Amino acid sequence: MITDTKMSERLDEVHDLVGKLSKEFPSETGAFLNFLQKATDGEGLDVKTKELINVGLSVAAQCEWCIAFHVKNAVEAGATREQIVSAGFMAVVMHGGPALMYLTPLLRAADDFNAA
Repeated sequence: MITDTKMSERLDEVHDLVGKLSKEFPSETGAFLNFLQKATDGEGLDVKTKELINVGLSVAAQCEWCIAFHVKNAVEAGATREQIVSAGFMAVVMHGGPALMYLTPLLRAADDFNAA
């Protein structure tokens, strides 16, 4: 369900969840975060390209928290608003109408995180 929440609030919820899980389930959360870091640091694709892929996957997965997290990372890696929206449309190509509706939080995140 798409809400009217600012995407920066979604990002805060991600950080709160990871903090809580890190305290209560440090082994599992640490393993996931380690994998996330290794995959992000891996060679073959630059960080911006990886984050744009993650943006598209986030839209296809219909996950507002993922969209907020990866749009913010994509912007920080130098992605433009046009690149972010283009990645979102690739999800629509593969996932159809439901993914199209999740361009709503994608556009909100691109605006909230000041994508050029």
